[in-house]
Formats: sequence, C-alpha cells, structure tokens
Amino acid sequence: MTRYILGIDQGTTLTKAVIFDHNARIVSSASIENRLYYPQPGWVEQDPYEILDSTLKAAKEALDKHRITPEDIDAIGISNQLLTTICWNKQTGEPVGRAISWQDNRNLALCEKLISGQEEEITLRTGTHIFQNNSGTKIKWLMENDKSIQRGIIRGELLFGTVDSWLIWKLSGGAVYVTDLSNTCMSLLLNTHTLGYDDEFLREMGIPYEVLPELHSSSEIYAYTDPNIFLGCRLPIASDIGDQFSSVFGQACFDKGMMSCNIGTGSSLTLNVGNRIFPPGFGLDSPILWTVEDKIARGISSWVNTSGAAIQWLRDELEIIHDPAEAEVLANRVPNTQGVYFVPAFNGLGSPYGDVYARGSFFGITQSTSKNHLVRAALEAMAYQIKDSFIAINQKYGEEISEICVTGGGAKNDFLLQFLSDILGISVKRPVVYESSVLGAAFMAGLATGYWESMDEISALVEIDRKFEPYYTEEYREEIYCGWKKAVSRTIGWLLK
Repeated sequence: MTRYILGIDQGTTLTKAVIFDHNARIVSSASIENRLYYPQPGWVEQDPYEILDSTLKAAKEALDKHRITPEDIDAIGISNQLLTTICWNKQTGEPVGRAISWQDNRNLALCEKLISGQEEEITLRTGTHIFQNNSGTKIKWLMENDKSIQRGIIRGELLFGTVDSWLIWKLSGGAVYVTDLSNTCMSLLLNTHTLGYDDEFLREMGIPYEVLPELHSSSEIYAYTDPNIFLGCRLPIASDIGDQFSSVFGQACFDKGMMSCNIGTGSSLTLNVGNRIFPPGFGLDSPILWTVEDKIARGISSWVNTSGAAIQWLRDELEIIHDPAEAEVLANRVPNTQGVYFVPAFNGLGSPYGDVYARGSFFGITQSTSKNHLVRAALEAMAYQIKDSFIAINQKYGEEISEICVTGGGAKNDFLLQFLSDILGISVKRPVVYESSVLGAAFMAGLATGYWESMDEISALVEIDRKFEPYYTEEYREEIYCGWKKAVSRTIGWLLK
C-alpha cells in the first residue's frame, strides 16, 4: 500500500494541507483562507477555533481530492506562523479570547520599557531582539490587562502557547502540551545558551512555568491524533517547527552559509550558520532553526512585517487588482515605476529598522502615475525590504553569499524574483516545490517515523525549477536602491510627535 506524509502549514492568511509521496512530490493539496480581526488600530487578532477548523478542513479536502484515506498517511507534520499567542483553559480546552497575532503591537509600551532598561542582557541571553512580535511580552500584556486571564492563572486553569501548541493539543484530544525550540527562540522566553526557559525573564514578567508548554525537538512523535477530532483516525503527529525555519529545512539548506528567503504575508531571510551563536543586533536575531536527533542548527535571521499582505491590501481595500496573480501582469505593463516608491509599513518597519512608528506611504506620484506603477512599486518594495535585510545579515556574517533560495507564495511571481535578483546582484533560485514551509514540516515528520532515512536522502529530493540571474548594472542598481532608502527615511518615526 502506498504511504504518504501530510504536511500542514498554518499561516497567517492561509492554512495549507499538502500530501507528499516518497519522492517529495505533491500528490494533493488544499488551502483555506483565514480571517484576521482588527478591533482597534495596531491590534490584530485571530479566532483559535477558526485556526483549528481551517486546519481540519484543509486536511480533509486534500485527502478527498485524491481519494486518499487517512489510513494511507504515515505521519503529520506541522509548520505554523511564528509568535501568534493563544491562551486556553486546560480543563475545558476552550480558548480564552482571541489569538493575538504576531503583527499585533499592543505590547509596544512594555517592549520599549525593556529596551530602555535591559535590552543588551535580554538579547544576549535569548538570542533575539526585543520587538512587539515577541510572544513573551504578549503573554505579559494579557496577564496585566485581561481579568479572565488573571483569574485563570490564579486558579491554575490556563495554558499559553503559540499556534503549534494549540493545534497539537487539540488534534491529540489534549494528550500533550508541547512546542519546539524554533517556535520558542524568538519569544524572549527561551535561553539560547541553556536551551531551556529563561529563568530571569520569567521571574521578571511573573510568568509561571506551569502555563508554558514542554520543550521538544522539531522531529519526533509527540502524540497521536484523536479519532473523534481528526477524520476518525489515529495518526502520529511527528514534527513541529516555525514556518520561517521550516522553509529553510524544506529547501535542504542544511549547510553553513546557505540562505533561504520565504515570502508570504510577511517575509523572512534566514542564513544557516551551523551551531555558532551570533549576537543579535540591528534588528537581526540569532534563532534556533531546528533540532533533529540532538543536532541543533542556528541562524541569522530577519523579519519583514508586510510583503504579500501589501498585495492583499491592493486587492481587498483599494480593489486595484482582483487576484494576487494579476499583480505580476500589471507590473509587467510598465518598464519601471516612473520613480514611484511604496513603503508598506502598515504596522511599522521590521528588520533592520525595527521602527514601529513608521507607516505605509507612496512617494513620487504624479498625474501620469497609473495603477500599473502602483502595483509594480508594491512588488518592488518586497524585494527592497529583502535587500535591506540581506545587507545587514551579510555584514554580520562576514562571508560572501552568492545565491539565495526563495520560497513561499511570492516565489511563483516571476517578476518579483527577477527584480530581487537584479536588486541583490546575485542568483535567486526557485525550487520545484516552493511551498517549502509545509515541505519542511513533512520532511521532519518523515524523519521521525523512518519514512525518510536521513537528511542526505532528503537533500537529493529537492529540485530547482528555475534560477534567476541579475541583469542590472551596479550603477543602476545603486541608483534605484538609493531612491528606496530615501523613501524609507521619510516614513521612519511617522507617528512620533
């Protein structure tokens, strides 16, 4: 009987379920769009049950499309949006309020307080800089501002976790309460040196150990699905990894010096540095990418808040486009942006600026500016932000990086990848399976069950679809990038009086 691996990628805007065969080829897939809630400016929430429902629906649809039975699945692997925080009652399994998205900045005042007083010592212990995405400060905000949370902690009823912990808890019928190091390493809760929870941070925040999940590796059998919840079948849940780092694994960037860029709602740039710890700084982090069989891979990484979300905004709010794929068509209708720049700082600027007070802006608009120029500027902005991060990572690493592998939903946009190669001045590779977050989770689940025997076997399965090479002259590359830097300088600190 043919056996498969089911990968689940629970992202911010989409939940995807993909079924892979032994050659790492996609047999079937399905995706469900997720809803975001904006109760007030700067606040971004999701419904934990909607996250769970989208996961179950996507998995069922993927199975039904190819008439695969749950019994044909060898294991389930989970990758998920990093740092989105959920609280639930451990006795009833009911969520307490909505999930606080990684994009949410209600914890900004707390972050600023920590930065002004303890930034260096906290970042050196945890390997991450202090910014509003950190889930540790989101937990503290809830403890200070939500009375139902306060009562639940006093009664010993509550559990906190990121999306992975919530999903594994629910899919297993509450059998286990776990997370992995990749999902914890940017939370401020983890000590990157001891690989355990950071005693000093927990003590200062007043966060009890009892409300935090057990720390595990990224590839092991944590539990089995509850047949009453997951399609009537008992299957091993065998991997747990944050989506940014799962995409690195999914493209077999196993060696030091290999770089992966994942373009989704936001985008991330991650360099594998082996087991060396680089001190955080300039908006860069030193994350734990994964742990497999007691081997730890570390990296240097950056995070951009708004990438694909800008295209979604053009579709949903401005109604300039009707489908994300239309963006590439419109961008190709004009040879350039006519000097128009778009800085998509809807919730501030991520790495390397780390400015939560910046806001989105178009610059250089004239009467001859068309929607084609605006859409092209939005796509180019995604590449400019990646270049900002690339420069910062390259400077910290100190060694030449000659190519990157681009994955995620943005990878299917030829215009974007060609412009990215042009603006970086290096090769950009697109893999055959560009949804590498879900592929990485599948690979790790297969390693845990023996479906795949080794990382060497996995590496041989990753194929390149196309390589994009730069065409711009260095002079022109520098000229348009200077325009981008000028536009960014106008948005920095916009909300400050």
